[in-house]
Formats: sequence, structure tokens, C-alpha cells
Amino acid sequence: MELVTPEWLLLLPVLGLGAWLWPALGLRRPLRALVAVVAVVLLAQPRARLMKHGMDLWVLVDRSESTGGDADAALPEWKQLLERGRRHRDDRVRWVDYAADVVPQELNAGGPYTGGRKLSRTALAVQNTLAMRDPDKASRVLVFTDGYSTEPLAGLAERLQAERVPLDVRLLPGRDGDDFRVRRLSLPPRVRAGEPFLIETEVMGPRDGVVPLTVLRDGQVLETSEVTIVKGKAVQRFTDRIGAGGAYRYEVRLDVPGDPWPGNNRGESWIEVSGGPRLLLITNYTDDPAAAAFGRQFSVETVTQLNTLRPGMLTGCKAVVLNNVPAWDLPADFIAALPFYVEVQGGGLLMAGGRRSFGAGGWFQSAVDPLLPVSMELKEDQRKVQTALSIVLDRSGSMAAAAGGGTKMDLANEGAVRAIEMLGMQDSAGVLAVDSSAHTAVPFQKVGDRDNRKKMTSAARRVESSGGGIYVYEGLKEGWSTLKGVGAGTRHIILFADAADAEEPGDYIKLLAEVTAAGATTSVIALGTEGDSDAGFLKDVAARGKGRIFFTDRAEEVPAVFTAEAVAVARSLFIDEPLATAATGQWQEVAGKAIEWPGRVDGYNLSYRREWAGQALVSKDEYAAPLVAWGRRGAGRSAAVSFPLGGEVSATVRGWSGYGDFLQTLARWLAGDEVPPGVGLRWSATGTTLAVELLHDGSWETSFGTDPPRLLVASGSRAERRRELIWERMAPGSWQATAELEEGELVRGAVQAGKFTLPFGPASVGTGTEWQFDPGRIAELREVAVRSGGRELVDLSTAWLSPPVREWTDLRRWVLPGLLAMILLEVLMTRTGWRLPVLGGRGRVKGVRRVGPVKVAGKVAVKAVPAVPAAAAVVVEETREVPGLGTGEASAVEAVDAAAARRERFARARKR
Repeated sequence: MELVTPEWLLLLPVLGLGAWLWPALGLRRPLRALVAVVAVVLLAQPRARLMKHGMDLWVLVDRSESTGGDADAALPEWKQLLERGRRHRDDRVRWVDYAADVVPQELNAGGPYTGGRKLSRTALAVQNTLAMRDPDKASRVLVFTDGYSTEPLAGLAERLQAERVPLDVRLLPGRDGDDFRVRRLSLPPRVRAGEPFLIETEVMGPRDGVVPLTVLRDGQVLETSEVTIVKGKAVQRFTDRIGAGGAYRYEVRLDVPGDPWPGNNRGESWIEVSGGPRLLLITNYTDDPAAAAFGRQFSVETVTQLNTLRPGMLTGCKAVVLNNVPAWDLPADFIAALPFYVEVQGGGLLMAGGRRSFGAGGWFQSAVDPLLPVSMELKEDQRKVQTALSIVLDRSGSMAAAAGGGTKMDLANEGAVRAIEMLGMQDSAGVLAVDSSAHTAVPFQKVGDRDNRKKMTSAARRVESSGGGIYVYEGLKEGWSTLKGVGAGTRHIILFADAADAEEPGDYIKLLAEVTAAGATTSVIALGTEGDSDAGFLKDVAARGKGRIFFTDRAEEVPAVFTAEAVAVARSLFIDEPLATAATGQWQEVAGKAIEWPGRVDGYNLSYRREWAGQALVSKDEYAAPLVAWGRRGAGRSAAVSFPLGGEVSATVRGWSGYGDFLQTLARWLAGDEVPPGVGLRWSATGTTLAVELLHDGSWETSFGTDPPRLLVASGSRAERRRELIWERMAPGSWQATAELEEGELVRGAVQAGKFTLPFGPASVGTGTEWQFDPGRIAELREVAVRSGGRELVDLSTAWLSPPVREWTDLRRWVLPGLLAMILLEVLMTRTGWRLPVLGGRGRVKGVRRVGPVKVAGKVAVKAVPAVPAAAAVVVEETREVPGLGTGEASAVEAVDAAAARRERFARARKR
């Protein structure tokens, strides 16, 4: 036994001293003294080690990719068997899911595992469990796994032994079939443009034979061949050469029918191709006149097939030019990578005007919007054309599938809400929910004030999936019937449908001909890919409706697509009439010298200058809108040229004598300052570890001493997870930093050294670790189980074998009732007058009268005790000592008995 807070025992001497100095406290009475002592012991929190019943069984379930759905299928049966096998009412089962992350099921509300699945971190899962368990209760760990941990288990057995927690293992059953796998894919981290390089891949298999192999670069097939496996192994080599700079992703795939683990049939790696200063021109024009102007100073990579864009193209790129291209035609991953490219990696961004640019191109509220020096938010009085919008939503059974933290239907509803929020007060809208027929979710009406808009969006969010498929013709017909009699200048239908489940086209050709003849348009937002069964039909709907077609297989992107489409319809304003221009005199901030601007332009996209931006040219109309604006965003720079640089409304600008000089000067400014000599960057991705080293000479020592370099990295295909790493200064002129990343994760970053930036990446880390299937890992896990006192479990009914454990038990819950009983007894004795023998000492009685009420010590009224002879009544006039009594506490009976005894002794003495 021990006391948790023994310092309270210091009260015992204090109580003893109080009993000696102040007898009136009554601490000399045995019961009251015992109450005081027990109260002090309770304050000291006594506890003892006692044998405990009940056990916590921690069940760890491997959710990694290599286990597939095996654990999910068997989990209900496991839970039933373990619950049935409990031996004591205090037994508890604690479920924990793990793979790359450890997630207790109780924190996940019983939902699906939400952590990364590309690693099997068994050691981490066991260590976290030991940290979470109650150390004062018997515990046992049971692991359901395939046994292929992606991390060593060194030191785990010793910790389990120290904490007396046995580890049991239940291995998941293997799969039938021959498992072939890509063990590695190797290529140099970086090469020069045009330099040949070697690609090497290693393939392993359980038997000798020939296996088909495909090599891809950025998703495009580069070569197909066969690899011959001898003694379980084969190495295949290829060569390649790339003329353009950037980062390129290589991938190899095995085509093995019936392979039980197809997840390990691929491998990927990245290579960086370096070149000179490069500008990426993304344009809608097949023969863009801006390309020639930029090409006088930069190596220009022109992209007209917008769906081929990829984030790797940003590597080594000085600036990106978006020349009259709409947001919906660019891959979402590329758009999402632009903020990190500009703000952290120091890249430049230019958006040029046109009918498919700025708000008209759906860039409002996109990832690019906050980077631009102009705002596309239009004032209500500038929207001179009213819009009527009919939104037709697929509410078929496929929309009930989970996505983005809810269902596909929830995301479609949110998309409709975003579209309504983009409309002005004078615009009108309605929402139809379609399965086998059309149902009105939001009646067609004018948007009006804030309260009415809120009612409309609230109704749109309540659409639910009802099963079946979507009858497209019924939805389009009802959508057109709501717009047919409307007199708005812009009438538009947005059809949202599943690209793999769009039924009953009906006579849609005739219907859409009627719609377009009346000046209305139809766009389609398709959930899926262009390869889905009904994608061709939906493409034809958009083409015949003279609208746009959007495909996305990521349901979480649907609201953003709705926003882009609604903005393109209702919140864009391209002014295509000639107007005069006015210079502001600020161009010297960019070029250092003045320029002769064109006196007029043929048209422009209406926008507003942001507070942090500068402007060199504005329109001479009622808006005084910025035509040329620029500004800094983080480490990078951005610019907006609101008039077209090409196409049918650019004749005046293209004939301007300063056209080429203007674009070259703007591009040089966007490209930023060249990094001075004396500093360099080395980085590598080994396994799941990113290592970065910054090297510099003495010329940078003073600069870094006052303003240390910053290292920022972003992971994910869209650079969505940003963080700053901490440098470790290894020696003068050498800084190093490392970071652990998720298996297969795409990473990019930059070192910011004052006003200069050294970007790196992208690259993927640690691909294939989860699929190595090293048999030694299973043997290691079994050894840990045996050394910890556990075993490989076959029968789950024996999982509740509790190890003998003594745990600390609080004794206060047993002592406290005794203390309460003693306090009640003390109260009872005080009320009745009954007393235990006093612990010692002599008392005095003064002024006690045994007639009627009796006063003790002349102060305390005491009820007279009946049945006392009248002759016994006395009055003690002076103070007399009465043996065995406490001062001021003698009862009336005691006082009378003492007086009677003295009287009797006095009488006997007189007789003698």
C-alpha cells in the first residue's frame, strides 16, 4: 500500500497538539480522535496493488492497400466472435484501424478508415496502442494483418515485455494465383534537354516465364514489350530523350491476368529535364501572334491541346501565359498547382483577355482568381443583361454513393447552390430534380433579395437521390418549358448527369434545335470520364445546345464546375466595342522607361484593380477599368492584360508598333530576377524521405545571417498540403533538411533566399514499398509475438486469455463509508449523552444545580435526568475537581453522581 499525497500526514501532529492545548475540541475522546485520523488518511489518498478482473483487448486491423477488402469482409464475423468470447463483465474490446496512419474506430464514429493506405506501419500501430492503453488494467493486443509491415519491428518486443502486454497475431489468408510485381523503376533524377538517358526496371515473379510490360511517359504509351523472368527475376532497360524542359513522369505496368495483387504491377518515377529560360504559353489560337513576340527572348512552349497540361510542365518554367483559355478546358490538377508555383516557387503568371478569359472563361473564384491583380467581381449596376437559368439535376440511384464527406447528390446540390449565388437580384433561376421524370425542387423565380435567395438555396440543398436512372429528355424538356416564355437576354440550361447512366435521350435533337433557335443555350456537367458509356451522348447534347461540356470523375469538384459555368453565363462582361485608352504613368515601375500605348483597343474584359496592384493603362469609359495591371504575389509575380492579344477583336492591338516590346518587357518582369552565383540546391527523394541541401559560398554568409533561407514544400497532386521545414546548419555554407512523406506522394518545393527563389520538384516518393511482400517481415512479426508472451492466434475464442496483473486500487471508496459511519455515531452520542471512556485528563464542574434544568459551568443548559432522588440535589457553590470529567462538558447526571458521592463520604466521616 502507498499514499499518493503523503504530505497530508503532517496534519496528525497538529491535531495531537490541538488535543493537548485545547481540550474543548474533544479530540481526547476516542471516537472523535479516530474520525480525525481517518479523515487525514483519506486526504492522503491511500491505494494498494490488488489483483484485477477484466481486460482490455486492443484489436488492430490492417487497412493497407495490400490487404484489399479482406479485412472489411471478415470484420463483422471477428467482432461477433470476440464479443461472444468475453469472460468478465469488465472485459472491453478496443478497435484500431491502421495503415500509414493509426485511427481508433471510436474516433471515427464507426465510419470507413480515412487514413493513408500506402504503408503498413505495424510498429507504429502497436506503439500508439501502448500509449493509449490504461496502465493500471490488464491489456492484450491482437493484430489482424497480412504480416508484411513496411517498417522494421526492432525494439517492439522489448517494449511489450516491459509493459507486460502480450501480442497475438492473426494472419489474413493469402490469395490464390501467381504474384508478379515491379520491384523498382530507376532513371536519373535530372538530365539536360536533348540528352539521352537510361530507364531500368526490375520485375520479380514466383515462376519463370514471359510477362507483358508497358512503359508510359505522362500517361502516353512509350513502348510495349515482353520481359522474360529467369530464376524469379528480370531486368529490362530502355532509353529515351526529351527535347523540352520540365518534369516528366515515367510509369511501367505489367499485364498479368489473374494476378492476386494487381496493385504491385506498376511502378513510377520522375525525371527533371533542364533547359534555358522557358515560358509556357497556353493559348486558344492555333497561330498565336504572342508566341513570336515572347520567342525573341525566351524558349516558348506553346500548348493548344489544353487537356495535355500537367503540373510537371511548371518545372523550370519562368512564367505561364493564359491567353484567352477557359478554366473548364484546363485539367484541375494543373490549375490547382498554379498558386504554389507563383506564391512559393516564384513563378510568373499572365492572363490575357478575350471572350473566353477572366470571368467569361469561368476563372472567377477559381484557384487562379486571388493571384491576379484584378478582381472579376462585378457590381450589380454593371450587369445590364438579365439571366434566366434552369438547372437540371440527376437524382438517380448512382447519386447516393459516398463522395467528399457526403454523397454525390449533396455535391450536386451544392453546385446548384453555387450557381444561384452567382446570379444577380434581377436574374431568375429554377432547379429540377430528374429520375424517370422531372420534379420541381426550386420553382422558377426571380432571385431577388437576400432572404429569397436563402430560401432558394435551402430548397436546392434538400434534393435527395431516389433510385433508377436519369431520363435526359424529360429533364431538358421541362427545363426549356420554364425558360421558353422568359424575356431575359440570356437563357441557359445546365444539365448535370452521370456519364455512365444517362438514359432515354428521346427526340433531344429536335428539342435542342428549338432551344438554340430561340437564342438559348445548353451546357452539360458530366460526372465521370469521356470513356464512360454515355459520354458521347452528353457531348452531343452540349454541342447541339451550343454550350460547354465538363467531365470530372472527382465528385468533390462538381460545385467548382457549377461555379465556373454560372460565372461564364451570368457574371462575365466582355465589352467588344472599340474604346479609347488612357495611360497612368506607372509603367516605369515595370520597364524603367515609358512606352507609347495604343490610343484605343477593340474590346476588353471588365474587371477592377486590386488594392495591392499597379496599373499602367485604363479604359476611357464610365468604368475606367484596368487594361494593364500587375503585382507581386508571395515570391512570384502576376499580370493581367484585359484586352485580347490575338483573335478577331485584336486587330488594333496587333497593329500597334509597341506590341512586341510590350510583351517582352512584361515577360521579363514576370520571370523575376536571376539567382546570383554562389548558391545551389541539391535534393533527393529516397524511400519516403525527402532530403534537401542548400550550399553557398561566403558571399551569401552575411545575407543568410540576417535573413535565413526558408524551405517550403507542398505534397499532393494539387500541392494542397503545404508546410515549412526547419533547416539544420551542418557547416559554414551547408544547410540540410529532411521530411518524411506519405508513400507515393507527389512533392514539390522551393528555397526562398531573400528575394530569390530556388524551386525543385515535382517527384513522387517511395512508390511500391507497400507491395514488396518480404517474407522476413512475417517471421519478424511472429518472433515479436512469441517474445512478448503472445502467439499466432487461430481460434478467436481464446483471445481473452488475460495476463495476471496487479493494478493500483484506490482504497478511499472502502474507507469513506467507515468514516461516514463514525461521524454518524459521534452525532448520535452527542445527542443522547452517551459517552465512551475519555482518553485521560481531569475536569471541573462549576455552578451545577440539580434542580430542573442544570447548568454546566454556568453556561450550557442541560435537560435534567429523571429518576434522581430529591435528596441528591445539590448546589456546588465553589469550583471542585471531579475526577474523569472534561471542563464544561460534564452532563447533569455526572455532576449529580459526583456530588452525591462526596456527600456520602462526608456523612460517613462525621459518624466516625
